[in-house]
Amino acid sequence: IDASQAAIWSAITERENYEKWAVAFTPGSYFEGGWNTGDSIRFLIINKKGLTEGMVSEIAESRFPVFISLRHLGYVMDDVDDTTSDEIRAWAPSYENYTLEVVDSKSTKFILEMDVVDEYHDMMVEMWQKALVLLKDVAEKLNV
Repeated sequence: IDASQAAIWSAITERENYEKWAVAFTPGSYFEGGWNTGDSIRFLIINKKGLTEGMVSEIAESRFPVFISLRHLGYVMDDVDDTTSDEIRAWAPSYENYTLEVVDSKSTKFILEMDVVDEYHDMMVEMWQKALVLLKDVAEKLNV
């Protein structure tokens, strides 16, 4: 990405910027919570019933401007957090890590590592490919 680590960090962690690229996952995607180590964070949309759904997570580690580790703990369905059902315990916690590695004075490599169950692997790869194009665009505009 032709942007600094700080610009990419801003694209990820500032809600207005996040919403511009997270649309690749689901239109209307947003988050509630913080991006510091130990913070609770929920990745959400408003469903057809007008209720929230998404992921219940926490920030396992946050080292500005180099690394963010998300620990996914469960789902939100119809405004209700589920972190204890058998379905959730089959995969949680799972991790999603972002490493921002300096390439040179003008660019940064975004490295994504993610735990995902086999049945969602292809879908997540496809969504992340679209999201990374948008994230790149948002970060590069912030870098100007």
